[in-house]
Amino acid sequence: MTIRASLIIGLSLIAGLTGLGFLLGESLIKFKELDRTVYVKGLAEKEVQADIILWPIKYQRASNHLSALYEGLEEDTSKIRKFLNEKGFSDKEITVSAPRVTDKMAEGYGNPQNITFRYASTQVMTLYTTKIEAARESMNAITGLGKSGIGFNANAYENQTEYIFSGLNKVKPQMIEEATQNARKTAQKFAEDSKSRLGKIKTARQGQFTITSRDKNTPYIKRVRIVSTVEYYLSD
Repeated sequence: MTIRASLIIGLSLIAGLTGLGFLLGESLIKFKELDRTVYVKGLAEKEVQADIILWPIKYQRASNHLSALYEGLEEDTSKIRKFLNEKGFSDKEITVSAPRVTDKMAEGYGNPQNITFRYASTQVMTLYTTKIEAARESMNAITGLGKSGIGFNANAYENQTEYIFSGLNKVKPQMIEEATQNARKTAQKFAEDSKSRLGKIKTARQGQFTITSRDKNTPYIKRVRIVSTVEYYLSD
């Protein structure tokens, strides 16, 4: 009886170990199959119209008398504000910075005999509006105020016109969906070429949205771009 019991126990252990080995082998095979993945990127782009314009209007005056300088700046400010009001912009859309005045004599600019005007000043009036077309038309027409004696400085680097697109949240869902679909198409083509089947998504990373001007000549047209990275499972 002892020998028979030992034999039965031994055979049971062998059968159990064999079954366990088979199960572990199957698990390893399945694990390796699941470990096969492919990384793909999906791109989505969209052109949109800017919906806000930030237009700084920089003008300057020079004089040998401070009182005359400030009077001239006030006169120029009134003329520019009136011009913008006539173009349909309200005072709420207009802000005026404090004037910057330079005393060339006090700062020692060269020989005082060569200084024509002792004081020089600059001031900036900024238009912030959603009326893009009206603002662009006004930018072309404002040079006519130069005939009234206003000196504009249109080439100031720190006062460049900005076009802004503020509707990103409205286009985000559609663009993310499009980027994901494009990523899946790429992954599907890879799976077909490698004689595999495309499985579920393992990981997905949404890239950052970027908004740039379409080109330097049309800064009011913006290009929105998103690149998503997706990892898919592959199987035979």
